[in-house]
Amino acid sequence: MLKRLVPTILLFIAGTTAAGENYHWRNITVGAGGFAPNIVFSRAEENLAYLRTDMGGAYRWEQSRQRWMPLQDGMAESSYFGIESIAADPGDADVVHMAAGMYKHYPAAMLRSFDRGRSWKVIRVPFAMGGNEDGRGLGERLAINPDNTDQLLFGSRFDGLWQSLDRGASWRKLDSFPHAGLGQPQERWSSRGGISFVLFTHGNIFAGVADRPAAGIYRSGDGGASWKRIAGGPQALLPVQAAAAGDRLYITYSDDIGPNGIHGGAVYKLDTDSGQWSDITPPPKGAEGGFMGLSASGQNPDVVAVATVDRWQPRDNIFVSRDGGESWRELASRSERDVSATPYLYWGNDEPDFGWWIAGLAFDPFDDHTLVYTTGATVYRTEKLAARKLPWRPWVAGIEQTAVITLTSLPQGPELLSGFGDISGFVHEDFDRSPRTMLTTPVFANTNNIDYAGAAPEIVVRSGTPPHRAEGPVPTLAWSADSGRHWQPLTVPPVSVNGKSRRYDLSGDDAITVSADGDTFVFMAPRPQRSVDRGRHWQAVKNLPVGLRPVADRVDGERFYALDFARGKIYASDDAARTFEPLNTQGLPAGMKAPKNREQAWPLLATPGRSGELWLVSDKGLFRSTDGGRNFRQLQSDIAVEEMAFGKAAPGRDHPALFAIGTRDGLRAIWRSDDADGNWQRINGADSEYGRRYRTLAGDPRHFGRVYVGTDGRGIVMGEPSQPSTASRQDKRTAAAGGSTQ
Repeated sequence: MLKRLVPTILLFIAGTTAAGENYHWRNITVGAGGFAPNIVFSRAEENLAYLRTDMGGAYRWEQSRQRWMPLQDGMAESSYFGIESIAADPGDADVVHMAAGMYKHYPAAMLRSFDRGRSWKVIRVPFAMGGNEDGRGLGERLAINPDNTDQLLFGSRFDGLWQSLDRGASWRKLDSFPHAGLGQPQERWSSRGGISFVLFTHGNIFAGVADRPAAGIYRSGDGGASWKRIAGGPQALLPVQAAAAGDRLYITYSDDIGPNGIHGGAVYKLDTDSGQWSDITPPPKGAEGGFMGLSASGQNPDVVAVATVDRWQPRDNIFVSRDGGESWRELASRSERDVSATPYLYWGNDEPDFGWWIAGLAFDPFDDHTLVYTTGATVYRTEKLAARKLPWRPWVAGIEQTAVITLTSLPQGPELLSGFGDISGFVHEDFDRSPRTMLTTPVFANTNNIDYAGAAPEIVVRSGTPPHRAEGPVPTLAWSADSGRHWQPLTVPPVSVNGKSRRYDLSGDDAITVSADGDTFVFMAPRPQRSVDRGRHWQAVKNLPVGLRPVADRVDGERFYALDFARGKIYASDDAARTFEPLNTQGLPAGMKAPKNREQAWPLLATPGRSGELWLVSDKGLFRSTDGGRNFRQLQSDIAVEEMAFGKAAPGRDHPALFAIGTRDGLRAIWRSDDADGNWQRINGADSEYGRRYRTLAGDPRHFGRVYVGTDGRGIVMGEPSQPSTASRQDKRTAAAGGSTQ
């Protein structure tokens, strides 16, 4: 019996604009940076490929431009940037289908395009997906019948097997499939493997199930009307990926769905005519981790490549066989990697890593000397697989798939400093090249906070979380005397709070700030600590209630402010944070919520170039003080501001322009105000939605109208007016001459 789904079809056409048509948006180049679960080559046309990412959408390789093109920047739905699966039509190079849905509790849809992803038709579906959940390296779950491209099958995580007979316009559940799905787990972050892959080959359909106890390989010889589980194969493992080649099926197995938590695995070959199984696991058997990435040659069915996963010791590897798995050649020790185009891949080490989480592995179907693999940070490609020494280079031009936590634009020196999730952060001095300078000594996993001295911007401080798999306590604080190009670690002795002493500088939960003159560092332990000798000695800040976080005035090096959110009161210091005194603050409501997430931008802001001017972004509104926090006025803003930043003043005005992430009438967007009075205009349009996955922002103090926006999945995007003003053109001439435009 078939359950019919009546489709909801929405049409998205890239390139249309409504608001923000006077702004130009582009990426700041880093180069990949996140986990790409798989790459899918077209079999209908050479040099055509698609890349799916777990939270940054999909890309198409554009051979004529020699770059990857993002395919979803005009989409407003955040969830559709978690790509569950991609299927390129095997007969029509213009047709591509995607399954999109970030998490099981988010919207899910089937997307289909007849122009290579330039525009999409969106069909909402009632079953859940998990493009950024555990198991996102499985697949491909979405498959097109090469003999009848009207027929598509999709193996879902939670709700069995689904079919479309009208080229993806509508979908029905196939109740004939033996595994109906286990449903969504109750735990918020728990996931399931479900149907891990679907393959059409030589009149048969194969589907893998990665749910216990139904795990195994299923076959249909009648177009999906009936199914039978194939006997044999490893009983204790889950099939995670498969590749068809001639009369055989290659399958990688693991004991979990990954990408983490896998301890064992195997590789098997199934003769689809005889039903005979062969264990072809590369040696040494029983090694740490499992297997995931898998690809077979389009020219020779004996040529197959497999990748390990979670083999942390000694490291993950790729194996290639040219005799159907009878013997294997491992690639890591025979490889050299040229990462000059994306130097962050050194991570401060002498050599770049071969890679981890290798879920995506693909031969070019037209050339089996070309092999590509994806990792947790990049995409590598070689065109000389037969070489004695394999040359790999990142294949990432155009891909920006990172989660950006914090951004700071300096009034002099490098124009932008960034803090990322998983890849520390960067000094950006050439927006068209991957940064030469990563934030190192120490390297953080996540950089959560960057601050600079308002009157001495070469002094910069930052805080972050320890590197993944760090051995022992490591610094989570650092400072720089040259605008972030070089760093020195900071450590803080134990702090006593409520009679208990502990090191608060080890977790990365607490930020650091610096006075306007650069002389005083303040560390935000529950009882803040100050240092006036670059971290050699620390003293407790006096007269400040536990839990309050100081903010430095941007002009006066002696002045600091701290907000008591619960009482709506400001504490101020005029002695470089030695002592604080409560002010008789007027105009702020009580009962405001203080941020709890260490990655959240602090909502009390000091205005650059204006001593005593403070702004507060709160759940109760937007407030401004011009007298050092004694009196605040609520702005009657027509947007609900989530985060705000300052930029260069508009021509003819003396107050910095304001930029905001905010919502008006349900529309979450990027806004600018030139009058400091809450009159906002939207500056991003229908071609620059980025899933509305805006995470942080920074205005540029040197170029009017320029703003940097950190997204959750599409890296850093920069917006600036399409028609530069006379002032902006003068900015560029001055900057080109090496001067400051502030």
